[in-house]
Amino acid sequence: MTPPSAATPNPPADPPKRSGVDPKLLEILVCPATHGPLEYDSAANELISRKAGLAYPIRDGIPIMLVSEARQLRDTP
Repeated sequence: MTPPSAATPNPPADPPKRSGVDPKLLEILVCPATHGPLEYDSAANELISRKAGLAYPIRDGIPIMLVSEARQLRDTP
């Protein structure tokens, strides 16, 4: 048996997710330009506002909800 002082400390908790969006957060967030709903694009790691034609980036797991930082979607009229 290993003495308590020589035992390994508790393993660190799982690191925070760096991609993906918490579904509850997605329910709360709206497009700052239109106040409309957002969709999560996992391939591009962006939040999409179809109504505004904008894609908001997610950096280090944090949605950047600034119109000035959003990318214009190409397939919008």
